[in-house]
Amino acid sequence: MSEPVTAVVVLAVVGYVLVQQFSARQVTGGGRWWAAPVVLAFFAARRPDLIDADHRARAVAMLVVEIATGAAIGVAWAWTTRVWRDASGVVWAKGTKTTALVWIGGIALRVGLIGIGALIGVRSGSGSFMMAMAASLLVRTGVLLWRAQATAPAHRVSVAD
Repeated sequence: MSEPVTAVVVLAVVGYVLVQQFSARQVTGGGRWWAAPVVLAFFAARRPDLIDADHRARAVAMLVVEIATGAAIGVAWAWTTRVWRDASGVVWAKGTKTTALVWIGGIALRVGLIGIGALIGVRSGSGSFMMAMAASLLVRTGVLLWRAQATAPAHRVSVAD
């Protein structure tokens, strides 16, 4: 993919994820919830800018840090999401104000990592961002599904009791 196309795809994915995160939606454990992060990681791995060829060791170290940071952001993202089970037993999730702060903090961390990379001479491209985003999405969805399974069912209590 060319750089402009990659930028559009990345922005579209981030925009879609943001809209979905802050809308109440049903949590379902079925399907291939892991497919989108895997596809994103696949395309990231094909990017020639994933590893800075001039500084391989440092670039690999930075990529590992970015993926670990992405995974940590995914955990924080999932734990700040409100999860509840309605009276019919359906599990719902919706991002909170704290989730928005996690997003802002994640952006700040990403900018900081780009700065650290620049200081040590490692160029950061869209491949590393896509890989970190894939880690965030994968971990977030996994933790969210785990939380959904642990959500207690709603109990109906009779007024007469």
